[in-house]
Amino acid sequence: MNAFVAELLGTFLLVLFGNGVVANVVLSRTKGNNAGWIVITAGWGLAVFIGAFCSKEYSGAHLNPAITVAALAAGQMGVMKAIAFIVSQMIG
Repeated sequence: MNAFVAELLGTFLLVLFGNGVVANVVLSRTKGNNAGWIVITAGWGLAVFIGAFCSKEYSGAHLNPAITVAALAAGQMGVMKAIAFIVSQMIG
């Protein structure tokens, strides 16, 4: 798998599951309505785990442009690769 596709997929899964748990707790007529903040934090924790688990092997699981910029500033990746990572994260 391409590293850029892995970043896109990992970020997509992170946002999908994270926002999904918030929607489940906040929206009326759902099974998790008013479940509370602990359900949201657990759901977001699992969302981060799923996104990172799916993309770690191929791209390092940055999943966040801030991590990519930090890796660029530390000299761990090139400018073009960092731009491609950030674009794939924004699409994801």
